[in-house]
Amino acid sequence: MAGAPRLVLATRNTGKLRELRELLRGQVPGLDVDTQVIDAASAGAPDVAETGVTFAENSLLKARAVAEATGLVAIADDSGLSVDVLGGAPGIFSARWAGRHGDDAANLQLLLDQLADVPDQHRGAAFVCAAALAVPSSSGDAHEVVEYGQLEGSLLREPRGDGGFGYDPILLPSGLDRSCAELAPEEKNAISHRGKAFRALLPSIVEALQ
Repeated sequence: MAGAPRLVLATRNTGKLRELRELLRGQVPGLDVDTQVIDAASAGAPDVAETGVTFAENSLLKARAVAEATGLVAIADDSGLSVDVLGGAPGIFSARWAGRHGDDAANLQLLLDQLADVPDQHRGAAFVCAAALAVPSSSGDAHEVVEYGQLEGSLLREPRGDGGFGYDPILLPSGLDRSCAELAPEEKNAISHRGKAFRALLPSIVEALQ
């Protein structure tokens, strides 16, 4: 019989939920990741406006709000693409770079168009993630933790691969000859910015769920 939810990921992005479940699988004693790790929609949590000016601020805003709304331990992340020649942009605006939130194809194409004349040696970029954990006040031990992860690489001139989401098809990780969208899920999780941030957060997750 499925257990009651214990952990909420403050997102409605099914790709992120799938990644988190795989990262947590077998890591937290007694946790059934397929039934007890849920997304914000399944928890009935409200949408949270990302009004912060950094990845850390936005991740904390979301985790804190969802934890207090549900009474469950909550995790949130804010992540995006930081392009060297754009001074770190799109950054916190990565998901709405083309104007409409979550339009991956439009965001990706706009960025490629903006960088069309940039030579290969100056196309450095990195995926950056801040992952936040919030333990609700109802637990009697309210606290928050933020950890970071980064995946460095360079930007391709056209999308490659059918996996992943967002800007994955155009980021070529340093030292590899395949885009993030061409990697198997386990390969991507091993090196991804989100994977690194969540692995850094893992000890705090385990502690919060004990």
